[in-house]
Amino acid sequence: MAQEKVVATRVDISNADPATIDLIVQAQEADAFDHQLTIRQALSKYKKAVFWAMILSTSLVMEGFDLVTINSFYGQSQFKERFGQIQPDGTKVITASWQSILSNMSAIGQLTGLCVNMWAQDRFGARQTMMFFMVWMAAAIFILVFAPNLPVMAVGEVICGISWGVFQTLSTSYASEVVPTVLRAYVTAFVCMCWGLGILLSSAVIRGVVDVKGDWGWRLPFCLQWIWPVPLFFVAYFAPESPWNAVRRNKPELARQSLVRLRDTRNTTDRDIDSTLAYITHVTNLEKAETAGSSILECFKGINLRRTEINCVVWAAQILCGNAILGYSVTFLQRAGFSEIQSFNLNISLSCCYLIGGVISWFLMARSGRSTLYMSGLAFMFCCLVAIGALGFRDDKKANLAIGILLVISTLCNMSTVGPVCYPIVAETPSGRLRYKTITIGRFVYNVTGIFNNSVTPRMIQPTAWNWGAKCALFYAGTNLLCLIWCWFRLPETKGRAFGEIDLLFENHVSARKFKYTKADQFAQTSEDVNAIDFDKKMEISHIDHSHPTTVNASLSV
Repeated sequence: MAQEKVVATRVDISNADPATIDLIVQAQEADAFDHQLTIRQALSKYKKAVFWAMILSTSLVMEGFDLVTINSFYGQSQFKERFGQIQPDGTKVITASWQSILSNMSAIGQLTGLCVNMWAQDRFGARQTMMFFMVWMAAAIFILVFAPNLPVMAVGEVICGISWGVFQTLSTSYASEVVPTVLRAYVTAFVCMCWGLGILLSSAVIRGVVDVKGDWGWRLPFCLQWIWPVPLFFVAYFAPESPWNAVRRNKPELARQSLVRLRDTRNTTDRDIDSTLAYITHVTNLEKAETAGSSILECFKGINLRRTEINCVVWAAQILCGNAILGYSVTFLQRAGFSEIQSFNLNISLSCCYLIGGVISWFLMARSGRSTLYMSGLAFMFCCLVAIGALGFRDDKKANLAIGILLVISTLCNMSTVGPVCYPIVAETPSGRLRYKTITIGRFVYNVTGIFNNSVTPRMIQPTAWNWGAKCALFYAGTNLLCLIWCWFRLPETKGRAFGEIDLLFENHVSARKFKYTKADQFAQTSEDVNAIDFDKKMEISHIDHSHPTTVNASLSV
């Protein structure tokens, strides 16, 4: 496809003061340097930033841990004995309605947490928000551990879910803002791997307590969640703030301190820090002109509506692609004919795919674009779901074994493509000033979709309800296909794009299919190129005090 070009008339510098010119010159330097970085160079220069992005992302381990814990309990003998309802044949089960309630209470709490974080992170920053909700989480775990009945446990899930909702968007946005463009996909994909690590740990713990008698068989997994809040509280305390967040809160000195802490001081000069801060300030001011006030309503106006749509659908497709079945893998496998021990063992194998797939995704993302991987993963999972659904019409050991194998393959595919690739997409597509709000809206849609999933999937699987068994995979094959069709027409390619370039492409209404092939010049000028500034102004720049860069208010136009 022939390459097109879009340019932005940023600001007329013909009569600009030296400080304004210097800001733009430094912003250009930072942008050029960012595009020239290789992965090896970026890891060397920004290894501290990578460390902080990854260590704060481990907060998602707790959410992944609880997700599988509570869903696995529906097939655990000790939990069913304590909270199950007696059936006509004398056995006890957690009914489909209570399965939906418990799983949905967590989702409702997460919706609340998302709304809280949308306000808190903009007002207080990532560090203070995380510290507060780590304390919240440590207190909330008591409710789950000592719940005397299912209603109290449901309340505990709501309260714990609030903190998980905060961590969901905070970790993704922080990781995307502290590293250069070339590393953004890897650190945001690591967020998904942390979620998968929580699932793996939970699966292993649930398998480990299978022979523990009495209430401690289900209480012990909840107790293990106390491992995380205290150390992560101190991690957040010592972590540098996001420089983008600091600039948006009008704290340039805090942003400068963060930039110094996020880089290798041996390979960093004051000019490097100044130019990066100038770029952040330049882009933030341009976005501020486009999104004055930055209220949540701005996410649904003009070009931001398209960016919000992408976030919402990409998040929702995480469930609708067929991943919904994997959250109920234990009960799903038992309905397919596996014993309790066999289902827990295979569940561990499924959980390992989250980590293995995450590592594979790093190699894939280095070679392929975001949208290419996302759509390829959807297409492959569609085929797996159709096969699983077809096998659901048979009831023999060979069919059950095939279902187990296909679940493992489907999970590995999901966690190599759709799962981790979602995170860089949702981090890159919003505008900077609306990033937290847009990601929050998208994650809100994800959790609402999760409520739908938690309401219908148990009923599809359970023999006391709709009794579809493995045939429910055909339902999610249909939703998967709808997501795939949407991606072809609406999902743009953002690989290798700086935040300013992505802004420009959206502002020029470049179609999703042309995103990859369109060149974006975000520093075009109205009268002359910055490089052609007259000699006298260049001499004035050399005498400017760079310790306090001056911002410039400008608007974007084509």
